[in-house]
Amino acid sequence: MIESASQRIQKPSAAPWHVAPAGRTLMVKVLLLTFFLVIALRLVQVQVLNARKYQEIARKQYEAEVKLPALRGRIYDRNGKLLVSNARRVSFAADPKSMRDRKEQVADRFARVFEKSREFYLSKLADNQQRFVWLERNVNPELAARVKPAEFTGVIEVSEPKRLYHYDHAAGQLIGFTDIDNKGLSGIELQEDRYLKGSDGHMTMQRDGYGHVRPSVEYPRIEPVNGNDLVLTIDVEYQAIAEQELKKGVERNKAESGLVIMMDPASGEILALANYPTFSPENSSREDQFVLRNRAITDMFEPGSVFKLVAASAALERNIVKPDQKFNAERGKYNAPLPGGKFHLISDMHEFDVLTFQEAIELSSNIVLAKISDLVGAEALFTMARNYGFGTETGIELPGEIRGELKKPSEWSGTTLNSMAYGYEVGVTPIQIVTAYAAVANKGMLMKPYVVKQARDQNQQVIRESAPESVRRVVSRKTAETLNAMFKGVVLRGTGVSARIAGASVAGKTGTSRKFIGGRYETGSYTATFAGYFPADDPKVVCLVMLDNPSAGAYTGGLASAPIFKAIAEKVYATSQQFVKMPDAVAGVPETLAVPDVMALKTDDARLKLEKQGFTVLLNGEGPIVVAQSPEGGTSLHHGARVTLTTDKVLSLLDRGLTVVPDVRRLPVRRAVNRLAMRRLDTGILGSGIVTSQNPSPGEQVRIGTRVTVRCEPRTLAGTVLY
Repeated sequence: MIESASQRIQKPSAAPWHVAPAGRTLMVKVLLLTFFLVIALRLVQVQVLNARKYQEIARKQYEAEVKLPALRGRIYDRNGKLLVSNARRVSFAADPKSMRDRKEQVADRFARVFEKSREFYLSKLADNQQRFVWLERNVNPELAARVKPAEFTGVIEVSEPKRLYHYDHAAGQLIGFTDIDNKGLSGIELQEDRYLKGSDGHMTMQRDGYGHVRPSVEYPRIEPVNGNDLVLTIDVEYQAIAEQELKKGVERNKAESGLVIMMDPASGEILALANYPTFSPENSSREDQFVLRNRAITDMFEPGSVFKLVAASAALERNIVKPDQKFNAERGKYNAPLPGGKFHLISDMHEFDVLTFQEAIELSSNIVLAKISDLVGAEALFTMARNYGFGTETGIELPGEIRGELKKPSEWSGTTLNSMAYGYEVGVTPIQIVTAYAAVANKGMLMKPYVVKQARDQNQQVIRESAPESVRRVVSRKTAETLNAMFKGVVLRGTGVSARIAGASVAGKTGTSRKFIGGRYETGSYTATFAGYFPADDPKVVCLVMLDNPSAGAYTGGLASAPIFKAIAEKVYATSQQFVKMPDAVAGVPETLAVPDVMALKTDDARLKLEKQGFTVLLNGEGPIVVAQSPEGGTSLHHGARVTLTTDKVLSLLDRGLTVVPDVRRLPVRRAVNRLAMRRLDTGILGSGIVTSQNPSPGEQVRIGTRVTVRCEPRTLAGTVLY
């Protein structure tokens, strides 16, 4: 049967995608249910599983934690004078993300107030993801008031402390300095940072709907705990004296640098520690590392003759040598024997024939001390050096201390024993030297040096206190007394006469060491040292003066460093009630006398004339006529001081018809004529009064009877020194 066309058209379609109305409704419901289920699961993930993460993200968008810095502890000197405190400064920070379109206005304001480019501030504000960035730190409050941060969204004003150093550069290397966040970077500021820094607090800042930032009331404000105060052992008056005289000495001697350490020998307290060049801790960022370094503890050098203390102590302590024992000083040149038939040349600055042990210390003879070291031996010399503290840190509370270099005898070369006896082939620090001499001043007891006396909390309760700490007995009291007598002789008669003080007893030792540069000892490059103490019979202050490479002519410890010691000691006596000057006779300082001019006299006559005046005579040479004397005639010396006479080695000047022209400048004309006549010279006088120039020049060898023309000016001439 065939279907009609109308029947075929009305037959429903059976396409596979066709869904009944009820099915479509169900599908929509399933899709909606799935959608809401996904949203629900996401909400569970966000609000439950990862709630803390997203809460933190949200909190960071409107909250910022700001540090409340603690006040750093103050620093005082031993007498309660304030050395370091804190000043209030203002810092500005910003929240770049909250500023939106106000960044250029903020940059313009800050550029105008602080005189920097607007690009400088725009670069800081460029990152919109940052929530906290510093714009300016430690600004003077008066300048900060011109910013008016309340006018700008996202600008935060924070009050911060800044270190205030009341004596500017005084004790700069010792006190040290801090960074912009008040963290100690050097000196006491670094070493005692844990006591000084305190504990910072903090508060939470929130941004309100208007974009203004203010403290949150929902979070507690944690207040800072301020740091502890420190009391140092230094005396700021001694420190000022040391720095002033050191600066003068460095400039006068044209030295590269210098340092002074003053110490109480009985306790080990450091009374002053000065470096020159110095620096101001407030401007430390402008200085190089050499200036910032505390060279008293960080630098090592070969000490030269101040190290003769060690060989002398070993010889006396073991009763190997007595002070009056005589030695051949070899006329200034000595070939010390070495293994294998070789020799090591040892030289003295002056030519001496025979010297006692006492005289060898006073005149600083390398040759005699080398010979004494042969008697002492390597083990005893090394042990004594170690007992004095060389080759190990002193333990002073300052950062960067080094131990120096003290080789064991098994590491010594053939020259080390002799060389170490007069201060070579050994490396020491200045703090070790001053501590060693303090042991002699303290009757043989070595004390640990220290610079922090107390630490106090904010209620001024002492939470830490340092006490004198004896390290060991280095030498017996008897040996210390003998050394003390020797060192007094150095100042009274020897190389340290420039350290002598009228009305006060002084003991000390000079040292001059050639510097080791580029693998060899450099001619013309020296370290000049003087280590001494006063009053010598009851020492209260040990003082070390060191100059690095003085180049103004006087390069020895006796001529360059000892006068600085003297200037410091005289000012200490003048300003401190602890010291009282005594009459010279009581103080052990002889009466001052003018040295006779004995040039060109017969040796025996010259000796007799000087001894009658009360001077001690030391002869160099065996000639019959004096051809040189030191000091020169007319020099003021104390009774008992030594005058060295040099006689001609081969043929006397007079036998050759010669004499030496004396220096008569600055003398009254009558005294000048008498002095020239003693030298068998004629005189021609131009003018009257004081001699200002002469021809021939002083020191020239001329024929007997030569006319010396002197030019004179009236006594009232400005600037003339009258005698």
